[in-house]
Order: sequence, then C-alpha cells, then structure tokens
Amino acid sequence: MAKQCMADFRLSEFSHSSLIPSSRSGAAMAWNVFKFCTALRGLGSIMILLVLGVVGVTYYAVVLTNYAPALSQPTYYYYDTAIAFTVLLFFHLLLIMLLWSYFAVVFTDPGGVPPNWRPKIDEERGEADQLNASEFSAIAQTESLNPRIRYCRKCNQLKPPRCHHCSVCGRCILKMDHHCVWVVNCVGAMNYKYFLLFLFYTFLETTLVTVSLLPHFIAFFSDGEIPGTPGTLATTFLAFVLNLAFALSVLGFLIMHLSLVAANTTTIEAYEKKTTPKWRYDLGRNRNFEQVFGTDRLHWFIPAYSDEDLRKMPALQGLEYPSKPDFDSQEF
Repeated sequence: MAKQCMADFRLSEFSHSSLIPSSRSGAAMAWNVFKFCTALRGLGSIMILLVLGVVGVTYYAVVLTNYAPALSQPTYYYYDTAIAFTVLLFFHLLLIMLLWSYFAVVFTDPGGVPPNWRPKIDEERGEADQLNASEFSAIAQTESLNPRIRYCRKCNQLKPPRCHHCSVCGRCILKMDHHCVWVVNCVGAMNYKYFLLFLFYTFLETTLVTVSLLPHFIAFFSDGEIPGTPGTLATTFLAFVLNLAFALSVLGFLIMHLSLVAANTTTIEAYEKKTTPKWRYDLGRNRNFEQVFGTDRLHWFIPAYSDEDLRKMPALQGLEYPSKPDFDSQEF
C-alpha cells in the first residue's frame, strides 16, 4: 500500500510539470495508475464490510463461544469466572476504542486546501501580506516566483507546506501521509492521530484475542475431546489465525509510523527526503509528538483534540508548521 501511495504521489507531483516532458510510455503508465485509483474508490465500502466482518467473527469466537458462557459457571469455578470477566472487560473496552478510532479516521476529512488559499508570509522578502492577483498568476504560469511556494496543476491552486495531491481522492490533502484502503480515506493532517490510535488499539485488541484464544487453539492439536460444535470450533480457529496475522502486521506498521512521528515526517516526506540528512520540521521528539497528538495528555489516547490545542496549535489545522530557522532555505 505504501508503494502505491508513493506512485500516486510521484505521478501527481511530477508527471504534469512543464519542466519534465511526457513520453508515450509515461502517458500509458499514468493511464494505468489512474484506472487503479478509480478501482480503489469502488473498493471502499467492501473494505469497511471486511473490517466489520473480522470484528464480528472475533466477537463471536471470544465472547459468545468461549468466555461469556464461563460467567454462568458454578461459584466453585471462581478462578475461571474471574479470568473470563477480565478478558471480556478488556476486550470490550479495547473494541470500543478501536471502533471509535476507526470510524473517526473514516469520517474525518483529512484536510483540504481552503478555497482561494494564499500563503500569508513570503519569508525571503520579509512580507506578511497575502499574495495579490498578479503574483498568483505569475506563480501559476511560471512556478518560479518563489521555489518554496508550490502549485498543483491538477487542482489549479497553490499548495500549503507539506501538502500533496492524492490521485484517489482527486484533490490536494494537507500533510498527506498516504491513501489507506482500509479506512476508505486519505490519512492527512486532520485524521493522522486517529489513524495512529486505530493502529494502536488494533494491535492491543488483536494481541488480547490471540492470547485469550491460544489455549483453545492448542487444544485443536491435542488428543482429548474438544467441546463445541464444528461451527464454533471453526470460528475459534479462524479468529485466532486472523488476529495473530493482524497483530504481527499491525505491529510493524505501528513501529514505522511511530518512527515517522518521532522525526515529524510523513510516509511521502520520508521517501522524498531520504537523501536529506536533516529535516526542517524536526523539532525534537517531544515537540514532534505534540504536533500530532497535541499537548493535552487527557486527549492523547482518544480520537479527539481539546479546544485549547486546536486554538493554540496551527499545526493541527494543517496549514502552518513551525520549523527550524536554520533550514528556511530547504524546500517544503
């Protein structure tokens, strides 16, 4: 998926530039890529149903088949009842947070460029006024008035810092990280935190399910008789395998994104600056973390921001980002 996002980005950023001539092979490649992007749009509702289907199978295996019945056992099975209660409690808490984060990513706009947006500051000339009409026209035609002011030829508008065009969504996304088919949405400035929380709670939930179903999975390979119908046994086996696979894959993805947060970069930017030893937006791990999660610790683990953070931190709005003054000459 990350490779596909890179292809979308490179194509949308450079294939339409007047500085790079297009060949017939390039045009054919662009046509194929955009056909693939169209297919991704139609895949959206299917992916949501797939996620809900995995949740349903897991819920049936963990709650209805294995642990809820243990709560009704006689009192002398206190130990088993206590374990079942603990598993069910944490399972439901993590499931609520997982689904809350998931649908927050799905339904939150990742951030688009406001209509008629103009950069407020031209740091090279030391001005704090918005560009006038003639300057905007000059940028759109020549793209050479200021190399740090970027223009999207597909949207016909200026692009704020760290903004990139998404070929699947068909528009520019603020601080775009990638387009994720699992959430049927772009991951950008407005929902990146929610995406990270979705990964975090998915890893915790799938790990809990894997551990709680492990004794039942081991029982499949024992010589003793296994209680349950063929349907419930098959569901338990499937739920264990699915959650183990998701736990391992999400762990790697989560580690990758936490490293990006620590460096205050995105998947696209990490690809772009792989030959750049220093990054102008790297303000230190603590401030980099706050650029995504905010400063209010009570809101770090829920898919929401405090009103105070939204008011005092422009980076959460996706249009302005603090940077190191020593790297002002570095491109956005």
